Amino acid sequence: MAPTTDSTSLADHLGALGDAALVRQVADRRPEALGELYDRFSPLLLGLTARILGSRAEAEEVLQDVFLQVWNRADRYDPSRSSVSTWLVLIARSRAIDRLRSRRVAERTVEAVERENPGGGHASPEAAENVLIRERRERVRSELAVLPAEQREVLELAFFQGLSQSEIAGRTGIPLGTVKTRSLLAMKKLRQALRPAIRELL
Repeated sequence: MAPTTDSTSLADHLGALGDAALVRQVADRRPEALGELYDRFSPLLLGLTARILGSRAEAEEVLQDVFLQVWNRADRYDPSRSSVSTWLVLIARSRAIDRLRSRRVAERTVEAVERENPGGGHASPEAAENVLIRERRERVRSELAVLPAEQREVLELAFFQGLSQSEIAGRTGIPLGTVKTRSLLAMKKLRQALRPAIRELL
């Protein structure tokens, strides 16, 4: 394969690849290939996860998890067993169901707090949830501080200003594919760092 000379020719090359060939590029740790795979399948997977969860915001978070898993496990994809679209749908469905289970655990926790603290003078479910949100936000801030600057920038804009990836690209002038890749890699690092705290909550 002749080397690409610029981002346009690279995008054209990736766009011409079949789905399975693109997954092989992801397995070779090519972030641009992950961005192309995201562009091809994110609408399908977002629709699926949103239907399961009943929440677009949660579906978008699950979508990030799906492509992090693809980045980490692309070498395990077997084209003889399923198409790429089927493989991704199965991953997305599993992730969405896991999120539903986690949501139910959180709801039961709030209900338990409410039962143990009846009456207006005690902590309400909303207050307990606010404490968890504040603690989580501070933990995320501390972990963001140690990320590479370019990855930290996109996550801060997403977490604390509520910008979509397209809005981040527009504000910063960074190509959308680069924003997606930086976000995915940063989320991978955050998830690894925060995993012990997440297990405590569940």
